[in-house]
Amino acid sequence: MTGVPERLELDPDSVGRDLGRLVLTIVELVRQLMERQAIRRVEAGDLPDETVERLGLGLMRLDEAMAELREHFGLRAEDLNIDLGPLGSLLPRQHDQ
Repeated sequence: MTGVPERLELDPDSVGRDLGRLVLTIVELVRQLMERQAIRRVEAGDLPDETVERLGLGLMRLDEAMAELREHFGLRAEDLNIDLGPLGSLLPRQHDQ
């Protein structure tokens, strides 16, 4: 026998929180990439004012939704930043939320 337990003990609350953390980490990564792309386009002057306004509003709403979801799962913003060992952290920056 290899010492592997015959049965895995899983805490349903922990599994849900861990899955929530993984999903929110991916969403946060995509959100940050979208935000940086939007900033680049705004700074380049590629977008009409209406589009800039919609982008800003959309990013603010997404940020608020992320804060609510983190709260629901009992997570802090820094909990979403996975350590990739020698590669560093997954997320390029942290939010103070």
